[in-house]
Amino acid sequence: MKFVHIADVHLDTPFKTISDRADLGVERRLEQRNALKKVIDYIKNNNIDYFFISGDLYDQDYVRESSISFLNNLFKEIPETKIFIAPGNHDPYIKNSFYANYTWSKNVKIFTNIVEKVEENGVNIYGYGFNNFKMNENQLKDISIDEPNKVNILITHGDLGESSYNPINLNELKSKGFDYVALGHIHKRDNKTNIVYPGSLISLGFDELGEHGMIVGNIEDKHLETNFVKVDDWEFVKTEVDVSDIYSEEELIEKINNFNGKNQLFEIALIGHRNFPININIRLINKNVLKIKNKTKVKIDLKENNTTLKGIFFKRLNERKNQGLIDEETYENVLEIVEQALEKNK
Repeated sequence: MKFVHIADVHLDTPFKTISDRADLGVERRLEQRNALKKVIDYIKNNNIDYFFISGDLYDQDYVRESSISFLNNLFKEIPETKIFIAPGNHDPYIKNSFYANYTWSKNVKIFTNIVEKVEENGVNIYGYGFNNFKMNENQLKDISIDEPNKVNILITHGDLGESSYNPINLNELKSKGFDYVALGHIHKRDNKTNIVYPGSLISLGFDELGEHGMIVGNIEDKHLETNFVKVDDWEFVKTEVDVSDIYSEEELIEKINNFNGKNQLFEIALIGHRNFPININIRLINKNVLKIKNKTKVKIDLKENNTTLKGIFFKRLNERKNQGLIDEETYENVLEIVEQALEKNK
């Protein structure tokens, strides 16, 4: 049996936190749709038997009916592929959800919070999902494999460990004897032999670095083979720029704009001691630099003449630090506040 496994698409999520650029949310939502089209094309071109979606397919708080119709039309393009969906904490099976109130393609099976077993030719597929935005207990106790000679699959959404989101004990899960466990919820790809998180289909932000896509698998004679297939065209990257030897805003902007790697989106942290006030207009920065975080410190001249107010202040502050009355972090924070105030009054 051949299968594709995805999770955590979060269709229609607003992408509020990844950038100050107003149009980026629309772009990433278009890329979500493009990624789903790639998955469907792969399924069509490779005669995939089963399509597993392990929760958070969409965001309940934001999803539009037009997006659900878009999804369903994609599912109709693969009528010979059986699609199994286990709702997650962002798309629970609740009364006002599209899972409960939409007429889905005939090849789609949506699980509820009650464990179900679907018997296929040589394959038993077990699944359960969320019926609320949290799930404090898992349903593994309700599962017992009764046909171990068949291929047995589990599809669900949850955490391996203590959590309010379907907490799953890894040893208990292993003891059940599934040939493949299709999980969702963790946005980073994680493969524990046959217990697999595919990660989010496309990256949702700078806490989801690296490549994103789908798991493609095959089970023959109880032997499992899996591969990762990249689907997201873009990759989020975090990097740093030391400003200590930069003496003008123009020079800094030029250095930032050197980060223009193909299909890469950057968050740049400015570090080091600055030589001038930094307040960069994002409109002057390349479009693939989404965020600039100013983590610089002011360049402080501690040799200031002690007869000046600034010199006297620094002397007293250094004395308190040397006496152990303030720690290094407090010392740096006080210096920063004072220098910022002085910068504003220049």
